[in-house]
Amino acid sequence: MKYFNVTIMDKGKKRLELIKAGSKIAAIKSAKNKFPSNIIIKAVETSAPLNESLGNVFSEITKSFKPKIPINDKISTIRQIAVMTDAGIAINDTLEEVAENTENKQLKEIYYTMNNDINAGNSLADAMKPYTEEFGHVALAMTNLGERTGNIAESYHKLADILENIRNNTAKFKKAIRTPIITLVAMGIAFTILIMVVVPKFKDIFDKFKTELPIPTQILLKLEWALSNYGILILLILAAMIFAIKYFYKNSRDFKYSMDKMLISPRFYLINKAIFLSTMHKYNLVFSELVRAGIPVSEALETAVGMVDNLAIKEKLMTVNVNIGRGMNLAEAFDVTGLYENMLLQMIKAGEAGGQLDAMLGKVTQYYDMEFQDLIDNLAVYIEPVLLFFIAGLVLLMALGIFMPMWDLGRAVKG
Repeated sequence: MKYFNVTIMDKGKKRLELIKAGSKIAAIKSAKNKFPSNIIIKAVETSAPLNESLGNVFSEITKSFKPKIPINDKISTIRQIAVMTDAGIAINDTLEEVAENTENKQLKEIYYTMNNDINAGNSLADAMKPYTEEFGHVALAMTNLGERTGNIAESYHKLADILENIRNNTAKFKKAIRTPIITLVAMGIAFTILIMVVVPKFKDIFDKFKTELPIPTQILLKLEWALSNYGILILLILAAMIFAIKYFYKNSRDFKYSMDKMLISPRFYLINKAIFLSTMHKYNLVFSELVRAGIPVSEALETAVGMVDNLAIKEKLMTVNVNIGRGMNLAEAFDVTGLYENMLLQMIKAGEAGGQLDAMLGKVTQYYDMEFQDLIDNLAVYIEPVLLFFIAGLVLLMALGIFMPMWDLGRAVKG
């Protein structure tokens, strides 16, 4: 939501009203409804009020300490909904029963609220939309699919399968990077201890040298000075930077777009590939399921692109529907995005021509899943060279920083 200063003509005098809305048109419409007897002149976007900004900051701090819902609990409740709706039980009764049976307090509260919203006349997708952050965009997309096709049970069975796939991939990813992270943390702790304990003991010796110290030694001495005098401050600044990045990533679309674009650039080794493959797999999975269910391609594209988190990729995928409206076929529209390999484009083109688009999209989804699984399975192999280079750099810096002045001292004594 954005804030707008709306200029209103009231009895010949102008005044400003602060309106919160999703767009300028929505702000003007809201102002007309709120002040029907006045003339609305214009609406200009402005920054949020200070109290609102501070409220958002405190809200983000609270959210950061709020525990996330375990994915196993979400899978369990989604499976229950699928089974109960498949048995013909009404969705409001299903949600009430699931809320009573789940042990997770957050899920219990969410399902009770969703049940109340449905009883008030909202759809299941509308009731779930406020909890997109808790359930994920895939859940909302599959809920939309279930309501469009009239088969919530099948969509939720598929949703549970998708979440299980995400859970298994996450577990494999964590297992793959566990050893490199432990190694890096151990090296970081050892390096810090050496700087804080060993370097000060050599510092007095180095101070007696009348010659200029080597660059590695100067780096170690400056690091020791910084950690000794500003160690706590450095930690606080790092923590504040991490929080600021997370806050702006969630609340600023421009910042999120810049970060998303940067993360999929070639500069980010492995991270760019992991984000790209996982995003394309989920997008094509939802799109293929919608097409298989008989949803028109244009509607399926609109729903599928809604669950893409990376804004840089999303921007490219949003052009697909536009280009189809201009007369392109699906393969040509995908080609314009630059996200699909030629082999995949040929498969999609063949599927369109042969009336087997859903089957070919399924194969495209399998391809992205296979590539993502291969990346995770070989992650340790990909990380190892980077890890070795980093460790070698730390060891070399420490060795040269301490021993190079000693060699100079030895040569001076011999001379």
